[in-house]
Amino acid sequence: MLSVPNRKCIRRLSDRSLKAAKTRNIIAVIAIALTTILFTSLFTIGASINYSFQQQNFRQAGGDMHATFKNLTEAQLLELKDDPLIQEYGARLFIGMTDSEPPFNKSHIEISYMDANEAKHYFIEPVEGSLPREGTDEAATDTRVLALLGIEPKVGAKFTIPVGIDENTQDAQYVERTFTLSGWWEYDNAIVASNVILPRSAAEELCALSAGDPQSQTGKWHLDVMFDSAFHIREKAEQVLANHGYQCDDPTADNYIAIGVNWGYTAAQIDATIDPMSAIAILAMLLLIMFTGYLIIYNVFQISVTNDIRFYGLLKTIGTTGKQIRRMIRRQAYILSLFGIPLGWIIGFLVGVKLTPVIMEQTSYTTTFVSFNPLIFIGAAVFSLLTVRISCRKPGKMASRVSPVEAVRYTDASVRLPKARHGKHAARKSSGARLPRMAWANLGRSRGKTIITVVSLSLAVVLMQITYTFAIGFDMDKYLADKSAVDFVVGDAAYFQTGSGFSSTDEAVPENVIADIDAQGGITESGRIYGQVSSVQEFVTEDWYRQSRARWYTEAALNQMSEDMEHTPDDLLADRAQLYGMEDFPLSKLTVLDGDLSALSDPTQNAIAAVYTADDYGEPEEQSHWAKVGDTVHLRYVEEFEYYYEDTGEVIPSDEVDAVYMGDRAIGSRAKTYRDKEYTVAAAVLIPSSLDYRFYGADQFVMGAAQFTQDTQTNSVMTYVFDTEDAATDRMEAFLANYTENVQPLFDYESKATYQAEFEGFRAMFLTLGSTLSLIIGLVGVLNFLNAVLTGIITRRHEFAVLQAIGMTGKQLKHMLMLEGLYYAMLALILSFALSVTLGPVIGMGCSSMFWFFSYRFTLLPIIVLLPVFVLLGLAIPRITCHSAMHRTVVERLRTEE
Repeated sequence: MLSVPNRKCIRRLSDRSLKAAKTRNIIAVIAIALTTILFTSLFTIGASINYSFQQQNFRQAGGDMHATFKNLTEAQLLELKDDPLIQEYGARLFIGMTDSEPPFNKSHIEISYMDANEAKHYFIEPVEGSLPREGTDEAATDTRVLALLGIEPKVGAKFTIPVGIDENTQDAQYVERTFTLSGWWEYDNAIVASNVILPRSAAEELCALSAGDPQSQTGKWHLDVMFDSAFHIREKAEQVLANHGYQCDDPTADNYIAIGVNWGYTAAQIDATIDPMSAIAILAMLLLIMFTGYLIIYNVFQISVTNDIRFYGLLKTIGTTGKQIRRMIRRQAYILSLFGIPLGWIIGFLVGVKLTPVIMEQTSYTTTFVSFNPLIFIGAAVFSLLTVRISCRKPGKMASRVSPVEAVRYTDASVRLPKARHGKHAARKSSGARLPRMAWANLGRSRGKTIITVVSLSLAVVLMQITYTFAIGFDMDKYLADKSAVDFVVGDAAYFQTGSGFSSTDEAVPENVIADIDAQGGITESGRIYGQVSSVQEFVTEDWYRQSRARWYTEAALNQMSEDMEHTPDDLLADRAQLYGMEDFPLSKLTVLDGDLSALSDPTQNAIAAVYTADDYGEPEEQSHWAKVGDTVHLRYVEEFEYYYEDTGEVIPSDEVDAVYMGDRAIGSRAKTYRDKEYTVAAAVLIPSSLDYRFYGADQFVMGAAQFTQDTQTNSVMTYVFDTEDAATDRMEAFLANYTENVQPLFDYESKATYQAEFEGFRAMFLTLGSTLSLIIGLVGVLNFLNAVLTGIITRRHEFAVLQAIGMTGKQLKHMLMLEGLYYAMLALILSFALSVTLGPVIGMGCSSMFWFFSYRFTLLPIIVLLPVFVLLGLAIPRITCHSAMHRTVVERLRTEE
């Protein structure tokens, strides 16, 4: 075939054709802009929520560095910081924390030295003043610490603070130091710990007071680092250690260095927890968005080609090839995209910026951050262009393949020959051209257009159905059963602090506090949970000892730990045990997996319950405890330990123990004075997280309150728990808020109302996000419905004129078109129902696997609510469109060339 250089001619023809169709261009630009708005707003919302979550998580984690190398010597820090994998680093010298006495008993305050880069990544940027200068008595801190001390935030102010040295060791001490405020910053509620920053010279002076206990954190350096990306953080940190001959698996080895991965990074979380179901859900969402955009852009270009089909037919008569016509349509689509995409960027970003705070307000996160990531706009443009390219492909093929003769007679209908009637059916008379039958037949004239319109409308309904099912599936009973099994929990303030738990008689709830609470009235049921404040041992097999610790220690470490344990003559290991003593009310809140708890109320039966753990979805882990119902448990109540050299067995005098711990010889311990007792396991149970120790480190058992106080010879109340009448709940909430703040500031409380609000916020967030997405896709569906009706009227103008010429009235014509619209709406609802019934259980299973408190409940409420809306749309849109399109007379429309 002769090649003719006519690209310039085709471009000019395409551009002039584009200029001639101004109304079509406006509609197409709006369609492309709407699709870009869909992508941009969703990407903005998603990126902003992710960015907000990350920023809030960084604040909860303490900083935004990728990883931390913990408990280093200064020499190790200097060695590791120059590793080529590390892109950026900050160093911190930890001293200690404040004491647990008022006003610090409800706050977590850390005192340390940080270099300038470390401080920046800990979100420490003074709004007034600066970080402390070397060789001075200066210090910088936040407004919460200053408020607790009663100090006005003013540079130069003096403040005195207790500094913990060698905390949680036998050498623990607190020393008071007075500092001059060099700078301060606003306290962020999202940050768990407040910081007091000292100059390095002052920090080293305080660290010099440490006795040098290996378990002490005082004087330990921490190296926080950034890598090239947030993916595979742990693997990169392990490689840094390996590069220098260190490892993080065996804590007993000399070359051990602990590492921590910043859980705030979404990439790190995805890297660690992504599963096939989550990946499928993300992919399904992207495909849904693309399909939605395809529906509207395809429909608009289909209308454009339908309107210009005669023009393309004339082009083919003068020799234009199908490839050239497809190129013309693509060129027009890309030119229109140059206007539609930027418009969609602007509106979509503004929509995303406005909706993100609405969604974030429903969460427990306190601050919203808007992401200006350029990938939002690049991604929206790429997806929009891809959707435009896919959408105009089929209309381009149709225009390129139509013959000139077919083009001038095109009516947007598929021609099907009627089936011949035979036998008795041949003599049957026609039932006539009734309007409902004509309207139904018209839907079948262009089945492709009908299917696209129905699917487009159905998508919005199905998405709303799924969103509503998702929202109502969050089971508050399941959520509260674990988070808050009772209305109120009262305990020492330290009990509610992260990682503090309960271990001392000083943290017990006294009877006068309980009496003050009971005096408020309205309490329906209540009970005490007694905590362990003395040493208790159990005797287990070596196999169980290894199995219970295998997830945390290497084989070599377990060998060493097992060897160091005290062994009985029958080769059992004396291991630590944790006990609870519970009165009847808290006992009733336990989940009984096997057996019966009734025996625990009778101390003469020596009954005990073994505490099992559950996974993230509330399912019991069968291998989380060795004791089964009917087993005998041997407990030893230790009153005094003796210490000995492991190499010789020589007993160390009690007054020399502290001194020899600083030496090089290995030291062991064993019970010297003790009481032994055996119990029978009456039940296997789960304890709600709101009632437990708030940490786990040993096999746990539950006793009745009388049995516990009798056998442990202690009666320290860890928590007082109770339910109230509905009418008294708010009054008790107000009382406890004031009581723990002003009357008994050493104590604190948790309430079910707090967790209910947290749950409702979580559910509302998903409902808001899903409703927004449904609204956008619903708008696409309505526009496609409008396009379908308008296309049908435009392409059948001559046909309608003929019908009116032979006797059909304008009212009958409107009635027929309204019936067509009603059929569209009904078909969409029927398809929505079928998809909801089919997809609902599958999505429910996926949600149940991701959220442990989700319970699938089938409902048709969204479809029922949307039914009158769809009926109204089905009747109103054809009526309005018909009125505007049929303003010319019948004669004028008959004169239109076929």
